[in-house]
Amino acid sequence: MRTLTKEMLAHLSPEQAIQLLKDGNQRFVSNLKLNRNLLQQVNETSEGQFPFALVLSCIDSRTSAELIFDQGLGDIFSCRIAGNILNEDILGSMEFACRIAGSKVIMILGHTKCGAVKGACHGIKLGNLTALLDKLQPVMDAELSGKAISDTPDLEFMENIARLNVRYVMEEIPKRSPVIAEMLDNREIALEGGMYDVDTGMVTFYDK
Repeated sequence: MRTLTKEMLAHLSPEQAIQLLKDGNQRFVSNLKLNRNLLQQVNETSEGQFPFALVLSCIDSRTSAELIFDQGLGDIFSCRIAGNILNEDILGSMEFACRIAGSKVIMILGHTKCGAVKGACHGIKLGNLTALLDKLQPVMDAELSGKAISDTPDLEFMENIARLNVRYVMEEIPKRSPVIAEMLDNREIALEGGMYDVDTGMVTFYDK
């Protein structure tokens, strides 16, 4: 498998970039990973990198984007934070990836059985984690529509919050980043979302 070059990235469309992620996940769940010489890729990327995607995912140890999408060194920017939430620093990272480095797609990847979502639904308060989990509150408020959350929220509710959080983050990105909004309007990049199933390894993409 060849390492991405500047020329290869320049000729890649946002739609093709999404397809690369889909194909990679299909290989992952089929246990048919591409044969890569990672040490060779270390050498080939030593003078520069040309990732085709930025993937925002959770810090969950089961959700490594490089593995889930069967990608090698230099292929994707991997941005990880509990609950795949959005903040100013992550937006800045997205702007760097797309405007400066030339990435063609931003992928927001949620996952099933998310500990951050569970913590938010149970009202966990713990140091700096409290402020992080509070960023999931708008999603829960919208889903509850004024109803009180149960002391023991069920699995279906929490899984729905995880799914809705992906869509919420996707909606917030262009609202909070004029740079990304302009690139989306010009169709220079694509914004995609999906849910990773920790039981099967499969990503369900949020195709429009």
